[in-house]
Amino acid sequence: MSQASTLLEKFKKNDVVDVAASSVIESISSQSSNIVFLYNLAVESGFGALTKEWSTLDQNSARVILLQTRIGAGLTLVGRLSEGTSQDGHRSLPLTAYTSPSGLAQMAPALDILPKPTSSRRLVIQVASITSVGPDLLLSPTLGPLSVSLFSLPETFTVLLSSTPQESIDLATVAYRLPNSHVVHIFDYHGSAREITRVQFSPVASSTNSSVQEALAQLKYSFFDYAGDKDAHTVLVMLNSPLANIANAFGHRIPGFGVLVVRVLRPWDEKALRHALPKTVRNIHVMEDVPTETVRGGLFNDVFSTLFDPNSPDVTTFQTHRNIPAKTQKYFSTPDAFPSFISSLLLPSALPLVPFKPITSPASKKLLFLSAVDSSTASLPALISKMFLSHRSIKTRHLSAFDAYSKVGGVSADRIILSAESDGNGDIPVSFLLPLDPAVPEDTEGTADFVGILEPALLKTHSILKYARPNAPILVCTNWTSAELISNVAPQALEHIRSRSLKVYTLDVKGVAAQLLPNAQSSNKDVLEAVIGYIAFMRLYIGGGSASIKSVEQLARSAFGSFVEGIDIGVVCAKAWDALIFLLLPSSEGDSIEAKAVSLNEFGFNTVEPIGCESLVDVTIPKVSTWHDAAKHIIFREAFAPPPPTPSSDESETHVQTAALRPDVPERTFLVTTTVNRRLTPKEYDRNVFHLEFNTQGTGLKYAIGEALGVHGWNDTDEISDFCRWYGVDPNQLIILPAPGREVGGTKLMHTRTIFQALQQQVDIFGKPPKSFYAALSKYAQKRTEKMALYFISSPEGSSTFKKLSEKDTVSFVDVLRLYPSARPPIAELCDLVGDISPRHYSIASSQAAVGDRVDLLVVTVDWVTPSGAPRYGQCTRYLANLKVGQRVTVSIKPSVMKLPPNPLQPIIMAGLGTGAAPFRAFMQHRAWLASQNIPVGPLLYYFGSRHRSQEYLYGEEIEAFIADNVITHCGLAFSRDGKKKVYIQHKMLEDAEMLVKHLSGENGVFYLCGPTWPVPDVYKALVDALVKYVGKTEEEAGEYLESLKEEERYVLEVY
Repeated sequence: MSQASTLLEKFKKNDVVDVAASSVIESISSQSSNIVFLYNLAVESGFGALTKEWSTLDQNSARVILLQTRIGAGLTLVGRLSEGTSQDGHRSLPLTAYTSPSGLAQMAPALDILPKPTSSRRLVIQVASITSVGPDLLLSPTLGPLSVSLFSLPETFTVLLSSTPQESIDLATVAYRLPNSHVVHIFDYHGSAREITRVQFSPVASSTNSSVQEALAQLKYSFFDYAGDKDAHTVLVMLNSPLANIANAFGHRIPGFGVLVVRVLRPWDEKALRHALPKTVRNIHVMEDVPTETVRGGLFNDVFSTLFDPNSPDVTTFQTHRNIPAKTQKYFSTPDAFPSFISSLLLPSALPLVPFKPITSPASKKLLFLSAVDSSTASLPALISKMFLSHRSIKTRHLSAFDAYSKVGGVSADRIILSAESDGNGDIPVSFLLPLDPAVPEDTEGTADFVGILEPALLKTHSILKYARPNAPILVCTNWTSAELISNVAPQALEHIRSRSLKVYTLDVKGVAAQLLPNAQSSNKDVLEAVIGYIAFMRLYIGGGSASIKSVEQLARSAFGSFVEGIDIGVVCAKAWDALIFLLLPSSEGDSIEAKAVSLNEFGFNTVEPIGCESLVDVTIPKVSTWHDAAKHIIFREAFAPPPPTPSSDESETHVQTAALRPDVPERTFLVTTTVNRRLTPKEYDRNVFHLEFNTQGTGLKYAIGEALGVHGWNDTDEISDFCRWYGVDPNQLIILPAPGREVGGTKLMHTRTIFQALQQQVDIFGKPPKSFYAALSKYAQKRTEKMALYFISSPEGSSTFKKLSEKDTVSFVDVLRLYPSARPPIAELCDLVGDISPRHYSIASSQAAVGDRVDLLVVTVDWVTPSGAPRYGQCTRYLANLKVGQRVTVSIKPSVMKLPPNPLQPIIMAGLGTGAAPFRAFMQHRAWLASQNIPVGPLLYYFGSRHRSQEYLYGEEIEAFIADNVITHCGLAFSRDGKKKVYIQHKMLEDAEMLVKHLSGENGVFYLCGPTWPVPDVYKALVDALVKYVGKTEEEAGEYLESLKEEERYVLEVY
C-alpha cells in the first residue's frame, strides 16, 4: 500500500496521528475543496504530492490541476471563480491553491479582481512557507517575499499565520469554516509543518462560522498572542513564524520585556491589539521579514496607526527592524545571535541585563543522523522516531532535511528532539535547537546528544562532528576497521573526537545482515540492516551506553515482534551486540592537525525532497538500440509490442486499433485523411485562421456533438534534421522507448523507432521545459559555471530567471541545450528527460449526423517573435497548417462539457469568440439536420465576436444561410475594431437582455460560452444585470441562480 493510501485510511479512523502537519493540511484541503490548484513552486518543495495521488484514489477528494507560477498566475483562479464549470457544481465547496511565499507574491496583483466570496464561491490559498535564499540556495523560513504583497490583499481576504504543527492544522481547518471570506493560510513548511510528531486531528466537519473571531475562539486561539512580563515596558511585535516562537521562549525569561505575535493579519483588529498589550508598554519594536534592507514591510504601518495617539502618547517609541534572510539564517545558526538582538532592544532601559538561561530542559535529548540518500540504513531514523512516538509520555519531533549539492546523490539529515510531554518548549523550532547550517562555526559547542553516521564517507568529506556535544556517543555504520576509519576520516574529525572526548562506535550492518541472511534479496537485507542499527542505537542511548543486552532485546521484541525476516530477534540482537566496536584512537602526540587539515563540505538544507530517489523514477528508460533488437520486437511481438487499446462496445471489430499506428500513445487512435485545408482569413491578414476537413471513412471514428479532436502532431522535419546534426547523433540509429500506459504484469512494454522518428513523432524536443529539466540537466554539465546556472534556474530563488526564459524568451528544450552546450546527455537519456508530445485538442466544428464520414476543425496558427527576433511557432498548429490534401493524421477523441440539451426544443444561447465558434458550427449543423428530418427545434441565439467583419467573420456565408433558413433565430455580431467605439459580445447581450432572460429563465434555455477567458466576468455580469432588471432578482440572487444553472449543465463554459 502506498504512503498516500496508508495516510488516507489513517485520517479516516484516527483523531490523534503521528504524521507531519503538512500531510494533515493536505487531507483537510483535499476533503474540503472542489478543486486544488497545485502551483509548481509548492510542488517543487514537496507540498501537494499527497493531494495529487488522493485525487485518483478517493472519489471524495478534490480534483487536481497543475499550474506554473508566472506573471498573471492568479488570473486562472479569478477566471475559475468567475465562471465555474458544470463539473464544479456537484459540491458547494471552495477552490484551493497550493503555493509558496514567492508564488503568492506573484499571484497577489490578480487577486484584487477576485469576485466577492460566497459560501459556494470562495478561495483558500495554502502557502507552504519556505524560500530559497542566498548564493548557496539554502532554504529559509523567511516571509520576505511577502513583505509588500501580503499587506495589499483586498479586504475580502482573511490572512492567517501558523508556526507550530498543531496550530497549522487548526488554522487550516479554520480556513474552510469562513463562508464569506477568501483565505490565505501561511504555515511553516521550513520546519514545524514537516515535523513527524503527535497531533490532534479530526475529519473536517461541514459546519461553518460567521466570523474569524468565532472560528478561532472555538479552537482557543486569538488574533494576537502576548508572552512576557505583564508589566513590560518594551515589546517586540512579530508575525507568527518560527522566529517568533524563539522570541516567545526568551520573552518569558526577561523582566520588563514581552513579545506580541500576530496570528491574524487580516482583518486587522485594532481593539484586540490594544487589549493584548500591557498598559505599561512604552517602547514598541516591530520586526519584519524583508527581502533586502531597502524594502519596508507593512506590519509597522499597521501597528503604528493603531497605537500612536498624539493626544495621549502612552507609547513613546516606535522602531522597525528589517530582518533580511541573512539575519534569519544567523539567528538560527548562531546560538547567541538572537539573544543579543533582544539585548539591544533593552539597552536604553535602566534595568540591568539578566543572563539568558538555557531554553531547553536538561532532560531533553537531541539526536542527529546523517546519511547518503540512497543508503540501505536511511530508514533507521524513521524507525527510531516511530518507537519514541509510541510512548505518550515522550514528546517526539522528527525533522528531515536534504542537501542536494554537497555530495553526488545527496545527503540526508534527520533530527529527532525528545522531551517530556509536559515540557513547555515544544514550540521552539528544531532548526534552532539543533542547527545544521554552513554558518555554524567549526569551534562551536555542539548540541547533539547522539550522532549516527550512516554513510562513513561523510567523515572524510563533510564537517559533521562539530554538531556533537562533548562526550556524545557516535555510531558509524561501516565495514571499515578501526585503523581504516582513522586513516579515512578528515583530520578535523579526529580533532573533534579527541577534544570533545566523543565515544565513537563502528558497526558493520551490512556484514551482520549478510551473515544472518546470506541468500536474501536486497530489500529483505535493507529491513534487517535498519533493525540492526536500531539495536545498536538503543544500546548506546539507554543509560548512556550501560544498557544490558536483555533490556535491549525486550525493546526490540516489543517493536518488531519475535522474528525479523524469519530470524529470531534474540539472535539478531546478539549479533548486533557483538559487532558493535568501540574506536580507540592512538596517542595524539606528534600529530599536526592544522598542517594536515583539508577543506570540508558543509551540510546545507537546500531541498525538502531527496533528489534522484529510485522509487520515484521509472526504471524502464529509453536506450539506443540495434536492428537486432528491432527484429526481436517483431518476432516476439507479444513480449514487446504494446497491445492495442480495448475498443469500446459500439466499435466494430473491423476497426480495432492497430498498435503499430502510434505505439507511444495509450489512447484509442484513428488514422484520418486530409481532404480540405482552406485559409479563411485574407493572406495579408496577420492571423491565419484555417478550416480543415478529414475523411474518416473506414476508420470507425465516431464523435458526439461538442467533443474535441486530439491531434497527435509531428515536429518539423527540417528542424529535427538540424538538431540531429548539431547534437552529433545518427538519425537512422535505433532507439527503444517505453510505451506510455502499456504494461503487462507490471512491466512496461517497449517499442523501437529510429532516433529521427522518435524526435519527430514522440519526443517533445521543441516543447517548453519545466524547472525540473534544468535540475536534471545540471548533472550533465561539464563546466561548473553552467552547472551552477542550471541549479540556480531550477531553484525557487531562480524563479524570475526561469520565468524570463519560459515566458519572455519562450525557450524550448533545444534552446536550453544550446545555451548550456557542456550539458549534453546521451540521446536516450535526453528523450527520457524531455518526455512525450501531448496531443492538442480542438473543438470539433461539425456534426457527424450532418456531414457523415467527416470531421472538421477550425484552427488559428500560433506564431510569435521572441525579444531576440527569433520566430516561434505553436507545434501542432504549425503541423496542421502545413498539411497537404491526402496526408494522413493520427487523431483521438476527447469528451467535452459542450453538450446539446437533451430536449431539442430547449432554447440554446451560444457566445463564441474567434475560433471559439467551432463547436457552435456543429450545434447549428445538428439543429439544421434535425429540422430537415421534420423534428421540431427550439430557438437558437448566436453571438460571435472578432476584430474585423471583412477579415474574421468565420463561416460568415454559412451563418447568413442559417439565419435565412431560421436555424439561427437571432444573431448578435460584435466586430470590435470596425467602429469608433469597441463593441464586444457582452454589449450585444446587454442589448438583448430581456430576450436572453426569457429564453434562459422562462424557457429552460442553455447558455454556452467558448473562447478566451478574458470576457468571462463581463459576460457573467451582463447575464446578472439582465436577471436583476427583468426578473427582479438581487445581484446576489442572480449570481446564485447562475451557479445553480452550472449544476444543471445549463450554464456551460469552455474557455482557455
